Amino acid sequence: MKELQPLNENVLLDVTEDKSEQRTASGIIIPDSAKEKPQYAKVVAIGNIENPGIVVGDIVFYKKYAGTEFDFESKKYMMVPYADLLAKIVETEAI
Repeated sequence: MKELQPLNENVLLDVTEDKSEQRTASGIIIPDSAKEKPQYAKVVAIGNIENPGIVVGDIVFYKKYAGTEFDFESKKYMMVPYADLLAKIVETEAI
């Protein structure tokens, strides 16, 4: 089995898209070409970063034009510099 390991201060994100059909409230099917890509993804691996503030499995929000997308073993990934991560998405309790 092969594994991707980020080098330097890079973070590997899983950006595999949900292939389910999306529709508007009125029932119109939204084609893939019209969908806006989300700017958040799951952290798969972390490079050599001191005190990163994230762990594998976290969902992070990244800059719009950040990183390099590629396919590896039939999944889509994105390699993003740690500096291009904007926020970690966390669950909180409702008030």
